[in-house]
Amino acid sequence: MLHENLGINSQNRLTFCGYDTVELAKEYGTPLYVMDEDMIRQNCRIYKSALEKNFGKGSMPLYASKAFSCKRIYEIAKEEGIGCDVVSGGELYTVYKSGFPMEKVFFHGNNKTDSDIKLGLDCKIGYFVVDNKEELVELNRQAAERNINQKILLRISPGIDPHTHKAVVTGSVDSKFGSAIETGQAMEIVKDALSMSNLTLDGLHCHIGSQIFECEPFTDAADIMIRFIKQIKDETGYEMNVLNLGGGMGVRYIEEDAKIDYGKNIDKIAEKIKSFAENNGIKMPIILMEPGRSLVAAAGITLYTIGSVKEITGFKNYVSIDGGMPDNPRYALYQSIYSVVVANRANDKKDYVCTIAGRCCESGDLIAENVKITKPVKNDTLAVLCTGAYNYSMSSNYNRLPKPPVVMVSKDKKYVAVARESYDDLMRNDL
Repeated sequence: MLHENLGINSQNRLTFCGYDTVELAKEYGTPLYVMDEDMIRQNCRIYKSALEKNFGKGSMPLYASKAFSCKRIYEIAKEEGIGCDVVSGGELYTVYKSGFPMEKVFFHGNNKTDSDIKLGLDCKIGYFVVDNKEELVELNRQAAERNINQKILLRISPGIDPHTHKAVVTGSVDSKFGSAIETGQAMEIVKDALSMSNLTLDGLHCHIGSQIFECEPFTDAADIMIRFIKQIKDETGYEMNVLNLGGGMGVRYIEEDAKIDYGKNIDKIAEKIKSFAENNGIKMPIILMEPGRSLVAAAGITLYTIGSVKEITGFKNYVSIDGGMPDNPRYALYQSIYSVVVANRANDKKDYVCTIAGRCCESGDLIAENVKITKPVKNDTLAVLCTGAYNYSMSSNYNRLPKPPVVMVSKDKKYVAVARESYDDLMRNDL
């Protein structure tokens, strides 16, 4: 199977974390997000252990909230002893209300509003990851009003092309994120930050993209960032304490994707970083990473009920489900590929070529095209695998459809973490 939490039981049904997915669909209704709490915890521990082993005290993973944000995921992150990054006031407010230790929260974003900055200071977060000069000035102003000193990292663009989908490449010179080393603007903002009386520049941040299956892009970025830290030390006498390498390790969405051992990847990256630091004559900084997708993607599936099977002779077959782009917009946005299974006949022959279509009044409302599945009929349960990241978090109410619930499962319990929206919920803010 694609991931270790998937299986097929004696009734020829797909199982997830040991649970019969058809029964889950009956109990909670569809569409339905299901998340494997045990796998999330296991992945948190792999990152945490590898970073602490290689880099020592203070080095840790920060859960990238944009992958999947709700109160329960922050409670799990707190229990596992990792940090969090947030990219909006909404994510920040959610993590704050969850009881998460705010000193371990890092606030990202290329255009934080003045009210975002105020909220971050109100919540006493650990770090702002500052993107630009305007943010730097405003943050310093608000910190001065409070008579406090706020710790920051600076987002830097190292100019790395990890050869992924253009829409998710964020570390190149012409990115909307951060300041580029190559243009000299990164050094300018470093010097600006060092001059701010109410800010403490503690380190640098970079993020080169996502769905990266090789180590080399990360080690290349680390090499560039270490050299930049050395340049800063040479020009200003100031040495950075923290280097945040961002996230981006890939996840298997289909069988053809490579398997990744995240712990071993970090070991390889660490070996290079230590060598870079020694060769450049700088102290080893605290190393942070920001896994999001690689913590939660494989820990999630989405269950649907098939409504119709339309066969257009000589052209294509459409299998329509009771969800679609409102609960998973990634195919419409990126043509993201998923594995799809008829869950109630999981081990039957998969020779029916079809397009999985959503229920919205939109021709682009598709989940997959030209996939091979077991020939479906009305009321079959369809499972889309590896949907734990960027599905719930990117979901919408397009066509005024309520968002599905999130059910957490583990080896000894199952429970609703996020309730299904009602029609009344849709109208809650209507006046």
